[in-house]
Amino acid sequence: MTTTEPTASPVVRKVRLNLLVLAGVLLVSVTMRAPIIAVAPALTDIKHDLGIGSATAGLLTTIPVICFGLATPLVLLLTRRSGINQAVLIALGVTLAGILLRSAGGLAAALAGTLVLGLGITVANVVVPVIIGRDFAGRTTQVTGFYSAALNLGSMAATTLGAPLTGWLTWRWALAAWGLVVLAAALLWIRATPATQEIPLPQQAPQAVPAGPLWRRRLVVGMILAFAGQSFSYYGVTTWLPTLLADERGLSASAAGGSSSFFQAVALVAAFGLPMLMHRGLSARSALLLVCACWISLPLGLAFAPALWVLWSCLGGFAQGGGFTVIFSVVVARAVSQDDARRMSAAVQGVGYTLGALGPIIVGAVHSATGSWTAPMLVIAAMIVVMAMGGAAAIGA
Repeated sequence: MTTTEPTASPVVRKVRLNLLVLAGVLLVSVTMRAPIIAVAPALTDIKHDLGIGSATAGLLTTIPVICFGLATPLVLLLTRRSGINQAVLIALGVTLAGILLRSAGGLAAALAGTLVLGLGITVANVVVPVIIGRDFAGRTTQVTGFYSAALNLGSMAATTLGAPLTGWLTWRWALAAWGLVVLAAALLWIRATPATQEIPLPQQAPQAVPAGPLWRRRLVVGMILAFAGQSFSYYGVTTWLPTLLADERGLSASAAGGSSSFFQAVALVAAFGLPMLMHRGLSARSALLLVCACWISLPLGLAFAPALWVLWSCLGGFAQGGGFTVIFSVVVARAVSQDDARRMSAAVQGVGYTLGALGPIIVGAVHSATGSWTAPMLVIAAMIVVMAMGGAAAIGA
């Protein structure tokens, strides 16, 4: 008498496949910020080894953000030819090549590698939200929250491990070590790809794509304004917060630098908490306005009550994690097709990250011109007002 092993039910198999795809998405997400953030703890060693100044060293963190904005339209051409699943592997392969090139030689190699990895991450920036909308329909807000949390976990890990790894391995090997995470993400994505849906589910009801160019759609324009405000504020704050705290509160360099990890850590609360609130009935517009209220308390608080910087950092950290989650959950949920999601994601990120790259420059220039931190913080506050107005109008569209 022969026996056959029981096979898993279709529901169990579906859950397992969804978890595999989710794990792939999250590990890919970890690689989308950590290789950039990892430069900051190693900057002193990099400057000494390469014989460069602070301005040149700053290019190692600003070049990728510029790529996020300016190279995003090219991703549309790539994904139309390769498909979404293959684009993820291309993104990871290019990112890995950039990480290795950055550590392989002198200044030219470091800058070229930074450009290459920035281009790879740009591809991932566009396609990961599309995958979330495609493979997790009905749970896009929650999965977008996980995505945002994974981005912040990668940033926290890079900030926390950067200095010890640099001390143990030298800056070249410390930065190259992130290639192992990228390689692991690629292997997991290859394993997850058969479970993904390269085309929309047939049971989904077709919807008409709005006619006309994207800039004539109020939803797209509003989301662009919202993400521009989010990106400008995030990069402006993360670049200058340690310096501001050292100037205004007399914190040591290590203590002020630690505030960046603290700011990133609190973002996890919003990344997980806001999707739960929205699932329980909090509207996307209310969630966005809550985020903006918390966001604006940071620059205004630092400008007029810097002694309470821990409180303002908590509120701002919550906002920066929540803002990303709300904006892209709306983009994913309102897209009517994969192509529409791809185009909307590219448009929102293209403009948003371009302005985000300008944030540290403008905030630093205003500080230099005025000699205080009040005016630069008011500039950030104004961008958060733009975020609130644009986002609220778009979500109501």
